[in-house]
Amino acid sequence: MIKKKDGFIGERFIVLSPMVVEMEANDPLVSNLYLTDIGYYPRATNHYRCRQQAIDQYVLIYCVDGSGWYRVGEEQYTVRKNQFFILPAGCPHAYGVAQGSEWTIYWIHFQGELAHFYAEGAQKPQEINISTVSRVSERNNIFEEIFHTLEQSQNIESLRYASSLLHHYLASMRYLKQFRQAKKIEENVNVVEAAIHYMKENVERRVTIQEVINYIGYSPTRFHTLFKKQTGSTPLSYFNQLKMQWACKLLRETDMKMNQICFKIGIEDSLYFSRLFSKNVGMSPREYRRRHSD
Repeated sequence: MIKKKDGFIGERFIVLSPMVVEMEANDPLVSNLYLTDIGYYPRATNHYRCRQQAIDQYVLIYCVDGSGWYRVGEEQYTVRKNQFFILPAGCPHAYGVAQGSEWTIYWIHFQGELAHFYAEGAQKPQEINISTVSRVSERNNIFEEIFHTLEQSQNIESLRYASSLLHHYLASMRYLKQFRQAKKIEENVNVVEAAIHYMKENVERRVTIQEVINYIGYSPTRFHTLFKKQTGSTPLSYFNQLKMQWACKLLRETDMKMNQICFKIGIEDSLYFSRLFSKNVGMSPREYRRRHSD
């Protein structure tokens, strides 16, 4: 069962029904680790949740942009972009966006016999900084696969697959070093490759080319010259192409609304998105989805 409500623009979430959660809890494979709720809130403002009555799920919140806060018992913490935390099961808590700010978060409620292993040590904010060996975009793809799986079906096979993906998703945070080392990275990453990696890791944020330049540490003129020589495109054009490639994937493989896709690729203006998409792909987003629908 998928529940929707009026809330943040571009939000997506799924709340599993008690019947489905009972199926998970009674399945010998899924009962080790399963989720009950999953969601994504882009650029949420005035977001606040207070649970004075404890719940029996762990709550993971992964902040990819903006900032917020949370409280467990008497302890209060600040969370910034590229940080996550896991609220312990059985403890009253509260959390929300920082005053005068906004945040973009992925969140999951999960439980099971093995859940506490993944939550261990994560009550305080945990860093997931972007670097030449980070795999942020791959982690976000795992989240999307979980979401899409449950959006399409919640039979036992789908629940088992979602549970398996949840192990992978949580492990990518709990065992961050191993997750990064598991994929072979070329030792001598050049400046342009590093810039492209940074773009891919931030494809759903409103990143400026100046931020990319600051990350690389080159002068703007030198960076633009090197980038154009190696790729044949300007940094901005290349970044927009990456965003449109991601938008194409979302249009083909999901039922996300246009405004949801806009937020997922770091663009707020749907008209600008449509113009940019048409320029890069040669047709409107709606026409692209129509042509690639089953």
